[in-house]
Amino acid sequence: MSAAVVAYPPLRRRVVNVAMLTLSGLCTLLVVGVLLTILLYLLWNGAHSLTLHFFTQLPAPVGEPGGGVRNAIIGTLKLLSLATLIGVPIGLLGGIYLSEFAGGWSGFAVRYTTDLLNGVPSVVMGIFVYTLVVLPMHHFSTLAGGIALGIMMIPIALRSTEDFLRAVPRSLREGGLALGASKSETIFTIVIPAAIYGILTGILLDIARVAGETAPLLFTAFGNQYDSPGWLQPTASLPVVIYNYAISPYDSWHQQAWAAGFVLLSGLLAVSVVARLILARGKKLSHG
Repeated sequence: MSAAVVAYPPLRRRVVNVAMLTLSGLCTLLVVGVLLTILLYLLWNGAHSLTLHFFTQLPAPVGEPGGGVRNAIIGTLKLLSLATLIGVPIGLLGGIYLSEFAGGWSGFAVRYTTDLLNGVPSVVMGIFVYTLVVLPMHHFSTLAGGIALGIMMIPIALRSTEDFLRAVPRSLREGGLALGASKSETIFTIVIPAAIYGILTGILLDIARVAGETAPLLFTAFGNQYDSPGWLQPTASLPVVIYNYAISPYDSWHQQAWAAGFVLLSGLLAVSVVARLILARGKKLSHG
């Protein structure tokens, strides 16, 4: 009985393999290190302002201690909620159209237009909504800010929905049609549920992408030192507060800008982590 022959890779292949693994690990550590450095730097400079009052009180007048950004936190949540109600349904329906119905020039035109819209600078989007909404209303508003962010959400929601729907096996579509379901019934009862985890992931990442936008809100929602009732009044937001406080000459505002930056970045990081967990759960269930 002959001994088994073990074939070892050549020395050069092993060296290249070790070198590339090492380089990949270093790049990963570099990316994570940059993120942790930013978070720790924001926390270090804004730790003095991260108190309960910072989350529950309105901004204090200049020169007075304390104060918070309650109005900006509530305003940011209102803006993102309105943007989600505007951008996600349009993007979702557009993604379904591209994945299941579009073909030829119609699909090319929609994809090309979507990619162009995704490349429009946010400040241009702010000026566009300022012209269409703010000027006719003669004042800034939460509505205008939500519309600006909602339009920015459409391209990402559309293309992510299309990608995840296209990843659903064709056999599921054929099975639904073979059982007598119409194409629309197959899409909404079989295809979309099969891709729901990916679609939710795309929506959460889309929200995180627009949550830190400042330029469009300067032209639309503007800002407010108080709580903004309803949807037709100017409203504060964390990105604009960070911008205004950072360029101010007051040290107390600088500290609050660092603290607000830490809160905003931590929120975006939490949303991204939740999105990844949802996507990982979806993959686990699909392979289970």
